[in-house]
Amino acid sequence: MASWVVRSRSCLNHFLPSSRRTSCSGIIRKLPVAFSGESAAVLVSRRFESIEAGQKLDPCSYEEDYHNDTAHENQALDFPGGKIPLTSQMKFISEASDMRLPCYRVLNDDGSLISDSIYEQVGEELAVNMYTAMATLKIMDTFLYEAQRQGRISFYMTSCGEEAINIASAAALSPHDFALPQYREAGVLLWRGFTVQECTNQCFGNKDDKGKGRQMPVHYGSKKHNVITISSPLATQISQAAGVAYSLKLDKRGTCAVVYTGDGGTSEGDFHAGLNFAAVMEAPVIFICRNNGWAISTPVNEQFRSDGIVTKGLGYGIRSIRVDGNDAIAVYSAIHAARNMAINEDRPILVEAMTYRVGHHSTSDDSTRYRATNEIEYWKTVRSPIARFRKWIQRNGWWSDDKESEFCRNTKKQVLQAIQTAEKMEKPPLTELFTDVYDQMLPNLQEQERSLRDAFKKHSTDYPTDVHV
Repeated sequence: MASWVVRSRSCLNHFLPSSRRTSCSGIIRKLPVAFSGESAAVLVSRRFESIEAGQKLDPCSYEEDYHNDTAHENQALDFPGGKIPLTSQMKFISEASDMRLPCYRVLNDDGSLISDSIYEQVGEELAVNMYTAMATLKIMDTFLYEAQRQGRISFYMTSCGEEAINIASAAALSPHDFALPQYREAGVLLWRGFTVQECTNQCFGNKDDKGKGRQMPVHYGSKKHNVITISSPLATQISQAAGVAYSLKLDKRGTCAVVYTGDGGTSEGDFHAGLNFAAVMEAPVIFICRNNGWAISTPVNEQFRSDGIVTKGLGYGIRSIRVDGNDAIAVYSAIHAARNMAINEDRPILVEAMTYRVGHHSTSDDSTRYRATNEIEYWKTVRSPIARFRKWIQRNGWWSDDKESEFCRNTKKQVLQAIQTAEKMEKPPLTELFTDVYDQMLPNLQEQERSLRDAFKKHSTDYPTDVHV
């Protein structure tokens, strides 16, 4: 189970520096002690017993080690990419240790502000809008999940426990920024004006679904809202986001791209290719990783040996920060700062949002088979991002129990009505299967369409009543 490290400092101070500096000491002196450890020293000393080289290089004291131990401290070799100082000492940079990098946080679990916290100010209107959007997302998830269990839709994935990452990050962005979601970011679309009805239309795949029923449920997208359509293959959106951001830079649009992924997505090649491309091309993109503890049934300790995701940015020369993903104020502040840096400095930013996937991975999963129910319940109640944020706005006098009751009652009616409307609506024509790929349909597709029409005409009673040609 995760534990948060609280530091009451500016969120900007929590960003790990990238390597876009010429001074070696400027890079290394700020590196965290998370890279220190003892196992490498033992291994190395045994391997090189005949020489006095069995030492590790602690990145935190990189400058001191080199200048104290080297016999060539004033010498450097001019390799491609820049000069590198020399040393006569054999030292290995150590692996990650048990000491974890701190996590930027603003709100305690009881909704109180951590003393001396520095964060982006959130006024009453914005705070209430953020809270109601988070609560709407939860209610929509609950009803559509049950709709799948009733056999009314084929598939669903919730954002339970991760609502703050959805809404707070979206609130910190401009609607002109391009968003590339994974599949747990319905809240980003809701924040930008994509309606509950549009979400349910997509899940039911009816004729008003913008994707014309071709996508799996929860694979949303909207050109109007600058949200690029979700695709099922894992992590493909990460390298695409780097390209989108580079295009925005070339066009001098004054905007950025933001891409979401889970901790499991960081094991895909697209993650590493995307980060490297963005760093080299200095593309204004924010990589947001929802580290929710589980890649379906794979826990993070079987996913990687590094200190989470935030340290990976350093290897690619990307400024990075770890934030409490269940703290809406912290997420909002971190993304707000990240966006300013990405656009004004033409640089990528990596944000690791620490959270917990309260729901099952999807309706195809039963997470109680691989994790304890009391663990799930703990994060669902004690660490709920919605409950924490509600406590904060109620402390400020911006929300009340009466407002909560009225809001929940009205929102449940809205979601139920949207589901009923979407369910009654007919499906897109079967002929839409062949459109929108080629400007003019190819002969083989024309033949397939004729074959489908003939089959439908011959066996029309075998097709659902809401399906037509």
